[in-house]
Amino acid sequence: MSNTNDVCKGVLNDVSDCLALGVVDLNTGMLMGVAHAVEYFSQSYLDAVAAAAVDMFRGKNVQRVESLLSKQRGEEVKDSFDEVFISSATVFHFMTVIHSKEVVVVMVTKKSTNQGMGWAALRGSIDDIEASLP
Repeated sequence: MSNTNDVCKGVLNDVSDCLALGVVDLNTGMLMGVAHAVEYFSQSYLDAVAAAAVDMFRGKNVQRVESLLSKQRGEEVKDSFDEVFISSATVFHFMTVIHSKEVVVVMVTKKSTNQGMGWAALRGSIDDIEASLP
């Protein structure tokens, strides 16, 4: 079994123009593994990105919408987001949940990265990331 940081580094090196890859515990917000190629990504910056990712998937507003949907549908709607993609001015954020481990994997790339290839690389790395986690 590989170390999660090593798996992250492997994905970082394999994906064209990848800037960072991190694995975040959805229950605690803790980084389970990370690799990046940006000097100014300090620990506090990485922690803030991890917290933002958790908020996007499990935050109060998401829970509120899920609660409203549950009432309307008459069945529980919980942890409904599987993947999120964000395009900002200079980067792409690809995010996917590994439900068996209750983590979200966040990959940040330059906008020169082909989106289809980014998703393929991220999804293709899930088994290795999952195997590296406790």
